[in-house]
Amino acid sequence: MMTRPRDQVSAEERMVYIEEHISEPHPSMKKLQELTKTHESGDMLSFYDGTVLLSNMIKFAGAKKCIDVGVFTGYSSLAWALSVPEDGKVVACDTSTEFTDIGKPFWKEAGVEHKIDLRIAPAAETLQAMIDGGESGTYDFMFIDADKESYDTYYEQGLQLLRQGGIIAIDNCFRMGRCMIESDTSPGVQTMRQLNAKIKKDPRVTAVMVNVADGTFVCLKN
Repeated sequence: MMTRPRDQVSAEERMVYIEEHISEPHPSMKKLQELTKTHESGDMLSFYDGTVLLSNMIKFAGAKKCIDVGVFTGYSSLAWALSVPEDGKVVACDTSTEFTDIGKPFWKEAGVEHKIDLRIAPAAETLQAMIDGGESGTYDFMFIDADKESYDTYYEQGLQLLRQGGIIAIDNCFRMGRCMIESDTSPGVQTMRQLNAKIKKDPRVTAVMVNVADGTFVCLKN
């Protein structure tokens, strides 16, 4: 492994610097972000730096068909809908409208509600129905930020649904650093750690773990 030069600042100082030099969000995204932060589960909100990075990837790839696994208040779905062209779509998977209803007015305000196909059901069931319906190999991008114990299932289903050259982006691959603490054997951390190791050796993808948000594993389907 290559020896890296010693950093002159802490990881926290580095993140502050990054946040001070990132482009401003779309007005509707900013409003939804601020509203979600006031929610009792606001810590589930996707990090803005990771969202911008993935939005840029979607645009650069010319992606039209995206899948968002884990919608919460609709922040990530809004980001992907803003990133695809007018004829693009985002299949948004969640199990309840309790939180997704918060985001719907902002989807409409941003003029992208017609691009978001919200499907309320367990994501594994939604994805399997898409596979059974003949949609394998037709999607460009998938974002996974949901129940950690099911990440491996979503990853496998995503590989079926994505075209060659498509991208699966997996959020929370650090689990706030807990994946690096071997003594932490809690189920969610163990599951994430195992998936990280699996992806590293998976010949079906070319993958890189990116130090944004809570760690984002970006996997390109070979």
